[in-house]
Amino acid sequence: MLTTVVMYIIALVAYAADMGFGRRGAATSAVAKASVREKAEAKVLVGAGGAEDVADTAAPADEEEPEGSRFDWARLAVFLSVLGVGAHLGVLVSRGLAAERWPWGNMYEFLTAISFAAVTAFMVVMVKYKARFLGVPVMFAAVIALGVANIYLYDSVGPVTPALDSYWIAIHVTAAIIATGAFTVAGAATVLYLLKAREDARGGAPSVALAHVPSAETLDRLAMRVTMFAFPIWTAAIIMGAIWADQAWGRYWGWDPKEIWSFVTWIIYAAYLHARATAGWRGRKAAILSLVAFAALLFNFFGVNYMFEGLHSYA
Repeated sequence: MLTTVVMYIIALVAYAADMGFGRRGAATSAVAKASVREKAEAKVLVGAGGAEDVADTAAPADEEEPEGSRFDWARLAVFLSVLGVGAHLGVLVSRGLAAERWPWGNMYEFLTAISFAAVTAFMVVMVKYKARFLGVPVMFAAVIALGVANIYLYDSVGPVTPALDSYWIAIHVTAAIIATGAFTVAGAATVLYLLKAREDARGGAPSVALAHVPSAETLDRLAMRVTMFAFPIWTAAIIMGAIWADQAWGRYWGWDPKEIWSFVTWIIYAAYLHARATAGWRGRKAAILSLVAFAALLFNFFGVNYMFEGLHSYA
């Protein structure tokens, strides 16, 4: 765990240095180029415009500095992230072996697993879209989460309560962990979008911190894509939780606080995706709704477990 936290902290510093001093390169344009391709294909399909229209949407070429002119902070950050993820996986595996069960039976283990899922989701997005600009907010969130887990939530290895002693913990809880990790990455992209949009609205030269961040539109689309991946998994987690509840407590739904807030979170994320698909919501309105959904997700994890009594209080 100590190795994981140290690697993530140094990686956080390296990602910040890359945002401020690194080469722009392809890292900030991969998602934008994907968006350009989608727009070009859409225009071809509807027969609107021609080669000139497509050319108008082309992404500007990035001006890269000569090789070796600056320290490669990006490579260092990615290398440390890989080391940290490896150590983090070791934490989960060793915890599971010591407890002889799935290592997410209490709040400490659950938050540790969510942090792993968030960093892993970020690594996948970074590889697919060259989106290393998400490294600062995601690594910051992971460091804070692991700090809270180890300082305030740590619990020694032990058996779980009888209600959790089921194969459903490997299905229901794992789905919730994966979805929460992906939602965290979407939230990070949304925060960067709001910062970038605010800077663009002011005009003038971009700040050093956001100079290597892609356009606000690109960040908005990336946040939506990650949310679209996470939402079906969260839906499956709720459904599987209901099935498990029927086996454990004899009912699918009992208006337990955790059940209610899981559903509230689902409704807000569904409203976000529905508004984007039907009402054409873009930009600030959609971003605010996305962050409201993420806030509900965090409250479902922290607030419900400590502020309300329910059948999930054992966590």
